[in-house]
Amino acid sequence: TLGRVLFYDKSLSADNTISCSSCHQQAFAFSDPAVQSPGVAGLTGRHSMRLINARFAEEVHFFWDERAATLEQQVTQPIQDHIEMGYSGINGDPDINDLIDVLSGIDYYQQLFPFAFGDATITEERLQLALAQFVRSIQSFDSRFDQGMAQVNNDFTAPFPNYSTHENHGKDFFLDPPPNGAGCAGCHRPPEFDIDPLSLNNGVVPTADGSGFDYTNTRSPSLRDVVRSNGATNGPLMHNGAFPTLLDVVEHYNQVPNHAGNNNLDPRLLGPNGLPQNLNLSPGQKDAIASFLRTLGGFNVYTDEKWSDPFEPDGTIEIIGGNLGIYDLARPEIDIDIVPNPTQDQALISVTPGKYELRLTDSSGRLVYKCSIQDEASLSLGHLSSGTYFVMIESNSSATKTSKKLIKN
Repeated sequence: TLGRVLFYDKSLSADNTISCSSCHQQAFAFSDPAVQSPGVAGLTGRHSMRLINARFAEEVHFFWDERAATLEQQVTQPIQDHIEMGYSGINGDPDINDLIDVLSGIDYYQQLFPFAFGDATITEERLQLALAQFVRSIQSFDSRFDQGMAQVNNDFTAPFPNYSTHENHGKDFFLDPPPNGAGCAGCHRPPEFDIDPLSLNNGVVPTADGSGFDYTNTRSPSLRDVVRSNGATNGPLMHNGAFPTLLDVVEHYNQVPNHAGNNNLDPRLLGPNGLPQNLNLSPGQKDAIASFLRTLGGFNVYTDEKWSDPFEPDGTIEIIGGNLGIYDLARPEIDIDIVPNPTQDQALISVTPGKYELRLTDSSGRLVYKCSIQDEASLSLGHLSSGTYFVMIESNSSATKTSKKLIKN
């Protein structure tokens, strides 16, 4: 939760205009529809990489050129970049310590850091831990590929019953090495479709702004949600956003350009003559591969509230949960007893005698039930989905309030 708030908070940029989510947007699989994302002092040098399933990648280095050894190191580098978020400490910019001072003065972080770490101290390491954990939580495993794999007992080489013949052919071309297939799985390994950690450059070498060449790009995000399940794009493809469609990408690998200055080309992209490969795929084969890639698009990741912006349109935010997660605090004036907890259909809420307002919220803070209560109240929960809820009790005669978790099975 702390990482989610930090991810969406524009206070992390020097001029309060940019957040991590400005470049990594949920609606586009946490990427950007623009080729280069605007920062506080210009445009990013590369296209913003999708953040899908980072937790499950075997490649532990981050950025297109793998310059960050861990996700923890990666998440604060954009904050400390002069162009992106402006806390670089150079060219007159404030530095990371100035940001920590800013965040330490924000009331909701005085609540959230104790939730996560036990006290309100803010450090760069704690920023890294929280942001990295939020990014690791972003996952997509509800695609048609996952549904098909379940139908064949996780044998992804078998024909999928939920695929068309064309999509199954595309899967075969993706998996099979040349000369019978395109060999895509040699670098993008199913079922996760993350990049092989030993991969080198893929032959796409122009910079995003077209001003030169970049041979250092050796990483790729997972191919899951490279586009949506309906084929809608999640933004231009490759580090330089050079390709607007999947067919453009497939055509690139069908005939990899021979760039004389590229001494970092992955050897799996070389043909038997030592030159960049020419697979001679037919138009139908290329279209089949693109059709298969569309089946890797999930559904929930685009709309799930737990990965969404927690701030109101006016920039405000309310932290619910009272003292949950903080240890060794004085006993609250209001006692709450929930029986049974966890529960399935009914829960009896008992409180210290008095007149109160009871509010039941889900884990994202949305109100799902409200009533007045004196000694006890019975809640019917059968219509609610499984998950974590909060019973919040507030006194009618004072500002006293407290809350307690309620688990619905």
